[in-house]
Amino acid sequence: QVQLVESGGGLVQPGGSLRLSCAASGYRFIIYTMGWYRQAPGKQRELVATITSGGSTIYADSVKGRFTISRDNAKNTVYLQMSSLKPEDTAVYYCNAADPILKSRNYWGQGTQVTVSS
Repeated sequence: QVQLVESGGGLVQPGGSLRLSCAASGYRFIIYTMGWYRQAPGKQRELVATITSGGSTIYADSVKGRFTISRDNAKNTVYLQMSSLKPEDTAVYYCNAADPILKSRNYWGQGTQVTVSS
């Protein structure tokens, strides 16, 4: 059974930092493209960042230079280091695992809340 468990969310002041983690199990983590998405109230879920099995990354323009995605294949874990946080980064952040070949193999975590507020 595939499981993606996010952690690390919370309340942070503008300009602060947080690191999100997503622990994966139940599939061959190493071959999957891993990603972080977010959904703010009243808005659609949007891509934040992805990282392929080979380490190639993609970032949303809104987070470039502030967020860094990384993965530890030995620990089956993907991270999102968030710095210089802004109130508009407030959202529920979701971890995603996508098989690069079989599009039907696409999994989501339960989400973790990130709130940026003074």
